[in-house]
Amino acid sequence: MKNPWMSMYLSATNRVANTARGHATAAIKREAAKSTRQLTQVWFDSLLPPVGKPPRRRKPK
Repeated sequence: MKNPWMSMYLSATNRVANTARGHATAAIKREAAKSTRQLTQVWFDSLLPPVGKPPRRRKPK
């Protein structure tokens, strides 16, 4: 015979654990994507010459 209290307890525990795991996984993926963007930016900055803004032209009076 199944214990309904144990079943409810384990269901709630699994729900909390899965929610926490989902949040942790999302945070890790965000951090990995951020690191990848930063690394890519460093490589592009080191390989390509810096590009400045074009000079602004004055309007004739």
